[in-house]
Amino acid sequence: MNDDLRANLGTRRVVTLPEARFPDADAIVHTHTVGRQQVGVVDVLLVNPPSPDGGIWIRSQHRVGRRSRENMIWPQVSLAQMAALLAPDYSLEIIDAIAERMTWAQFESRLHQRPCRYYLTQVTAPTLSNDMRGVFLAKSLGAQTMAFGTHVTPMARETLRAFPALDFVLRGEPELTLRELVDTLEVQRGRWQVLDGARLRDAQTTAPPAGHETIWKMWSEDPAWQPAWTVSDQSLAAVRGISWRRAGEIVVNGDRPFFRSLDDLPMPLHDLLPLQHYRMPMIKGSYSFIVTSRGCPAGCTYCIKHVTYQYSVRLRSPEKLVEEMHLLYRLGIRHVHMYADLFTVNRDQVVEMCKRMIADGPRVTWTANSRVDYVDEEMLQLMGKAGCTLMAWGIESGNELILKKAHKGCKMEQAHRALQWARRAGIKNWGYFIIGLPGETVETIRQTIDCAKALPLDIALFHVAAPYPGTPFFFEVVENGWFRPGTTWEEVDMDQATVLDYPGLRAEDLLYWQKRAFREWALRPGPIWFFLKSMNSWDGFKSAVDIGRQTLSWIWS
Repeated sequence: MNDDLRANLGTRRVVTLPEARFPDADAIVHTHTVGRQQVGVVDVLLVNPPSPDGGIWIRSQHRVGRRSRENMIWPQVSLAQMAALLAPDYSLEIIDAIAERMTWAQFESRLHQRPCRYYLTQVTAPTLSNDMRGVFLAKSLGAQTMAFGTHVTPMARETLRAFPALDFVLRGEPELTLRELVDTLEVQRGRWQVLDGARLRDAQTTAPPAGHETIWKMWSEDPAWQPAWTVSDQSLAAVRGISWRRAGEIVVNGDRPFFRSLDDLPMPLHDLLPLQHYRMPMIKGSYSFIVTSRGCPAGCTYCIKHVTYQYSVRLRSPEKLVEEMHLLYRLGIRHVHMYADLFTVNRDQVVEMCKRMIADGPRVTWTANSRVDYVDEEMLQLMGKAGCTLMAWGIESGNELILKKAHKGCKMEQAHRALQWARRAGIKNWGYFIIGLPGETVETIRQTIDCAKALPLDIALFHVAAPYPGTPFFFEVVENGWFRPGTTWEEVDMDQATVLDYPGLRAEDLLYWQKRAFREWALRPGPIWFFLKSMNSWDGFKSAVDIGRQTLSWIWS
């Protein structure tokens, strides 16, 4: 540095810095934002969020999540049922992003357009992080966030710990828990009064407020629903069935008992669903679900339904089932799937429902599911006359020792007999098989493939065994060290991935045999002919081509 430059620097005046006062736009932006939101705010938004990859994924209240290789879009009747417990006291909307083929950008735009006070989402293991993306978006817009499903029921603490944007987990049966939770939060906000006969139960009142007869019946008669805060405790600690945070600590409240009568539930609000978008393979037009029962007495170790219901079984009356069919018929639905853990769990219920359908309609076709040891020929004949067109059978394996280890409790001769009965009744057969249950070997997989080929099946799907949290199979996998190191919940998928590594069958082997089993079964004259016959309408043609393209891409990948 030369002398002149040094002299100039030494004499330069240092400017005094101003006091730091940064502009504050928070208040005005908040005022304008809140003003806009109040115009279209929804009390409760019930959501089936977009899928991770833009494809069709199956999510359901009491089942697992998986990619729908068969292109079946599942009606979100569980959301419609929960909405019915909130009406008419709250403004409600259902977003079924899967049915509407909504992208995440479109979904986020929808949330901005219609902000909500309470955001309730489906959550499954294979879509866990994806589903929590919606929770994060809703939380950023000021909503209180809630999740339900078979993954968060046994994993409430872990889910809340991993995802801070989630406020509440609804464990087990969510309907009454949701109602009590939202009511409690509204009381705490001061939007509701505890003893306001027009809105809430007044302990001194003996008659239900107009329009609230169903809720009143549960308040007064069912131990699963008698919210303590209506008389005394107004805290979240009184709400059975939730897990939540109190001062940063995760709290798990006591379990909610099962409510006794499914007939006490109001009819699902089917009209809130995008009914026109629901599709089932080989069925012309749209369809929807009717829940006929909850629970199954069978002891299958891999089955997720026991996480929610244990081994309880509750039925809806045939009168209610036919009433709901008429409701759906008026909404334009001509095909119904009888959605149950085991549709034929009670013979009397099925027989009476079929007789009422034959005598009184409506003239709809329908599908159902069963075990091969819970049917007889007379019942299947009656089901065929009442409009049943297809039965889904959980056959799982062609090896009886595998079935015995999994507590399936069926024999191969029962499968052959039941499917023959169904075919004689004019009912198509859809078989489900699982590759990779405990004890599986290459030899037992070959027996399953041979069994599938020998059975009178019109459709067959082969899945990889998935140890979903809370099932006996899950604990068996943990105990034996069969979890593949480094796997995530997103890999607990019946179709695209597996977390299982058996000593004699690695994850790659199971996925190979899953695809090979389907190739060997499907690429035969019988299944190909059935596939071609399904193209008897434009809808059938489009469905068959789409399914065929996806299936070929999957089995040769």
